[in-house]
Amino acid sequence: MSLFDYTIKELEAKLHINEITVQELVETSYQRIKEVDGDVHAFLTLNEEQAIAYAKQLDESSERNKSLFGMPAGVKDNIVTKALRTTCASQFLDNFNDPLYNATVVEKLNNEQVVTIGKLNMDEFAMGSSNENSSYEPTRNPWNTDYVPGGSSGGSAASVAAGEVLFSLGSDTGGSIRQPAAFCGVVGLKPTYGRVSRFGLVAFASSLDQIGPITRNVEDNARVLEVIAGHDPMDSTSADVEVPAYTEALTGDVRGLKIAVPKEYLAEGVDPEVKQSVLEALKVYESLGATWEEVSLPHSKYAVAAYYLLSSSEASANLARFDGVRYGVRSENADNMIDMFKKSRSEGFGEEVKRRIMLGTFALSSGYYDAYYKKAQKVRTLIKNDFDSIFETYDVVIGPTTPTPAFKIGEKVDDPLTMYANDIITIPVNLAGVPGISVPCGFSEKGLPIGLQIIGKHFDENTVFRAAHAYEQATDHHKQRPQLGGANA
Repeated sequence: MSLFDYTIKELEAKLHINEITVQELVETSYQRIKEVDGDVHAFLTLNEEQAIAYAKQLDESSERNKSLFGMPAGVKDNIVTKALRTTCASQFLDNFNDPLYNATVVEKLNNEQVVTIGKLNMDEFAMGSSNENSSYEPTRNPWNTDYVPGGSSGGSAASVAAGEVLFSLGSDTGGSIRQPAAFCGVVGLKPTYGRVSRFGLVAFASSLDQIGPITRNVEDNARVLEVIAGHDPMDSTSADVEVPAYTEALTGDVRGLKIAVPKEYLAEGVDPEVKQSVLEALKVYESLGATWEEVSLPHSKYAVAAYYLLSSSEASANLARFDGVRYGVRSENADNMIDMFKKSRSEGFGEEVKRRIMLGTFALSSGYYDAYYKKAQKVRTLIKNDFDSIFETYDVVIGPTTPTPAFKIGEKVDDPLTMYANDIITIPVNLAGVPGISVPCGFSEKGLPIGLQIIGKHFDENTVFRAAHAYEQATDHHKQRPQLGGANA
């Protein structure tokens, strides 16, 4: 069998009537990993022995009423997993082999008897847009292994696109779920800030980070969010808001839906193929009874500058705890305590992480705080107000997820400013705290996926899912598969 052939709902039905076993499902996942991950490099750590033993245990269980029972899943390596190595793709945490607790989202998956296949590659400490900043090896795009899968959740998106797992968890600080989902031709959701607990997520920028699911279709995404969403007293930023049954919103009916299309999202710098795919998607919505109008988000042009000041400032504070004292790798070349701090951080962090720590420390320093950090916070408020104003009239905002399809490995890694600009369309969503999803909407001439981003009101993932599902059902982009080879292709 191939995981490509089934949705969560279909596999759930097969498990219920004993047509397949959880062990077969899990072994299929590991077999696929053995076949293709030497090319893709999506996984950093595998959990094979424990996962197969757990699968056998589940097969002996008489209770199979969990919504994700027995499903094989991958977890981004900045989400803490008890007794399973968690490195954030950094040499600093290379020896963090035995964490003492699970992140809340992992606990919720465990409660639904999901089988964790392993930990997924990423940009170090979630800082990057191409997965080239992993301190181990870059993940490659399953559609063409010469190209990047996006980042920082590149391993999470690539593992799903390659058919290695049924779904994965990623984290999104400035587009780190949606951008790799677009590059890899899968579905990735950044929920409303506070919708999903961040407890156990290694912090990059605490006011922006959000965990979300990556799947091959919208219904699976909605099912996973139903499980991981909800208030968590362990997270002070978790919102005590009711979690609806998202799958009930997947009616396929978008008649009367009002769509806003920001002119800034289709302006200069957006690849013609990407723009054309988005315009064709809007025609599909018109045929389904929705309407769209061009609008303006005037402060979005300041989003990248504001984001990198704010996120780097928060990263500077959050990563101060990595000092070689409490956990992580300690330098063996130090002569005294101060030397140990310096050398541990110098040897443990990669270049991109150091760059952002320095930028953030500068922005927070005396004499510059008001000029940079405080001003960036004011711009953030203006960006949020832009969205609030649009949502007074419209139900969703739609545009491309990224300005271009995936680029070649090595093409932009030495040009940080160009790399940062790649997140120009996803970043405003994090600054405003609203939900956004990326769904496949076409392919470039080179056969690389293109993503459509659908943005909704705060805590209105229902409408986002409804709009995404209706488009998905009217097209077949999500049914395309990369040609990686292997018996399960």
